[in-house]
Amino acid sequence: MEILSIIETLEEVIEKSISVPFSGKCMVDREEILEIIKEMRLKLPDDIKQAKWVKEERQKILLEAQKEANNIIKDAENKIASLIDEHEITKKAYEQANEIVSNAQKNAREIRLGTKEYADNVLSKVEEILEETLEVIRANRKEMK
Repeated sequence: MEILSIIETLEEVIEKSISVPFSGKCMVDREEILEIIKEMRLKLPDDIKQAKWVKEERQKILLEAQKEANNIIKDAENKIASLIDEHEITKKAYEQANEIVSNAQKNAREIRLGTKEYADNVLSKVEEILEETLEVIRANRKEMK
């Protein structure tokens, strides 16, 4: 900022001025000091405008950075929620798959047992019929003798 260099010039003029003994005061060139003050007045509005613009830009950048940070956080939270949901869905799918397999195995056992029982009943009936037929055959052979 130009105003700072003007203030430094003013300080140099004061430091180089002739001091008044025992008073802590100094003598300065009135025209030179007034000229520096005039220059300060001219430059001050530009520097204030520039400082205001810098401050506003800083604020805009901070707001944009905050928005971007919030968006990143929101995206991360959504991704985490999605991963959790996927994990839950996968877990439930495995549970359902295990239940389906278990039910299928149970049904297969019941069918096997039912099939064995049915086959045993059919064979028992065939055995009875064969025994009756065998008795008739024996009885017929006895009669023939």
